[in-house]
Amino acid sequence: MRRPDLTFRAGIRDVLPTVFGYIGVGLAFGIVAHTSHLSLLMVAGLSFIVYAGSAQFIITSMLLIHDPLSAIFISTFLVNSRMILMSTSLAQYFRHESLIRNVLIGTLVTDETFALAMNKQNKTHGQLSFAWQSAANLVAYLVWGLATLVGAILGGLIANPSRFGFDFALTAMFIGLVYLQLISDKRLGIRLQLFVMGFLALIYYLMIGLMSANFALLVATVAGCLFGMEMKKCQSA
Repeated sequence: MRRPDLTFRAGIRDVLPTVFGYIGVGLAFGIVAHTSHLSLLMVAGLSFIVYAGSAQFIITSMLLIHDPLSAIFISTFLVNSRMILMSTSLAQYFRHESLIRNVLIGTLVTDETFALAMNKQNKTHGQLSFAWQSAANLVAYLVWGLATLVGAILGGLIANPSRFGFDFALTAMFIGLVYLQLISDKRLGIRLQLFVMGFLALIYYLMIGLMSANFALLVATVAGCLFGMEMKKCQSA
């Protein structure tokens, strides 16, 4: 029997608090895209096909200065390469689902819905469902796309979007998600989680002086995952 807290409706309810971040950043992207002379069709294509907030900002800036497509493709891959790690981590909860369903989940997963899923499985004893994850992914996907289109339409009316706080919306949403993760995972405890976060931040700080920010973030993420796994083993021993 399907758990009542892992239904499609539950997924919609759980993801709703995060949509305000999507709306704020989506509006900001639409405004930036408008000022960069991108058409509504191009904005829709970036939002509904590329569907990657940070990468969309990068693509827009690179199109504006007429960078070659090869450079745009490589930059987009590097920025989104962290999704490989997130999808791999998320896949363990859907091993009983078909390949098609796993591909659908992986295609629409974002940083926010991944963090939401990790927070959810802490409350459901390590369980997730295709219906719940699909609901969270679809709501985020549609809200993001519509917000960017509205932002592009309103772009001509807002000259300085930063004064409305749009540039801080994504940061604020991540702060909230990290806080929820810290207080909800009783198995690891806040002290261990903060220790791993500190290790990751240190690695990123050291690496950013040796390589690009995107590579440094990927290296720090992998190192943080491995370090967290070892710390969890030591805690369980």
